[in-house]
Amino acid sequence: MSLIAGSYEKFIWGFKLKTLKHEPSSQNLTLTPLFSYQSHLAHITSAAAAGPAAASGSADDTIHLYDLPSASSLGSLHQHTSSVTSVTFFTPPSLSFPRNLLSASADGSVCIFDTDPFVHLKTVLVHKKAVNDLSVHPSGKLALTVGRDECLAMLNLVRGRRSFYCRLGKEASLVKFDLGGEKFFMVTEEKVGVHEAEDAKLLTEFECKKRVLSAAPGENGLLFTGGEDRSITAWDVNSGKVAYCIDDAHSARVKGIVVLMRNDSTVDDPYLLASASSDGVIRVWDVRMSMKEKPNPLAEANTKSRLTCLAGSSHNLKRPQMGASCLKEDPDAAEGE
Repeated sequence: MSLIAGSYEKFIWGFKLKTLKHEPSSQNLTLTPLFSYQSHLAHITSAAAAGPAAASGSADDTIHLYDLPSASSLGSLHQHTSSVTSVTFFTPPSLSFPRNLLSASADGSVCIFDTDPFVHLKTVLVHKKAVNDLSVHPSGKLALTVGRDECLAMLNLVRGRRSFYCRLGKEASLVKFDLGGEKFFMVTEEKVGVHEAEDAKLLTEFECKKRVLSAAPGENGLLFTGGEDRSITAWDVNSGKVAYCIDDAHSARVKGIVVLMRNDSTVDDPYLLASASSDGVIRVWDVRMSMKEKPNPLAEANTKSRLTCLAGSSHNLKRPQMGASCLKEDPDAAEGE
């Protein structure tokens, strides 16, 4: 498992999560540094990781790419003409490596890339103002975006065009599909709405103590949120109630949450969650412990920088045989509406 974190200081941090060698059967873990260097000319706004690949977006209008197995840089993408606000990979369930990279920017556009190699396929103008967040459906056929124009939009990724656009009445900062793609979540300050993916119907809504800055879907109908309350809360999305909470998980705002599931056959593997704070600390938790008592982090790393985002990859770091993309540019598709 690997984690990458971006910072205001323009640095990218990479870590590998390992079991301590002298206690292989225990839950004692360590975050071993993979790399750390200044990859951008301005602060890093977002990060994504999938299999052996990772990416970071920045206010310098560029996307930087990384190879996790070799802990090396793969170069940069320069298709955007304004700040990159969100990056995400699409990985088919049958593969351990990403097939596409999607990125959003402050000019309201979304770029679609093929990852083999990293080739720009399409740029779609989606919002009238900056895109705040981007989420790809598990099928890879569509994506949702929310923007500063107080709108929700849907992208048809097969045809490369915007297929739906509606006004929300207030600005949403985050949008996330659940693991099955049947629901999606929208965050507006301290409120989180749970919606039906098919028709965007509001199913339930819950309110956090303070503004939500990060969210990640988990298994068994859970959604993890973190933000200005410095805690990590697990919500039951069906009832809208708190399942459990890690109080005071950090000493400052929680800026990133990643749910990590091990892929081997060990029965007693913990259910792992990683979190990053603006105080520079990254922590890894066994969330099952929080149901019984206040847990202690299984692993911790202090970057001593102001972290802005966190991403993780649960797959083994094996260099894949990259295949052709399923998202090919449709010559008849519109560039936006």
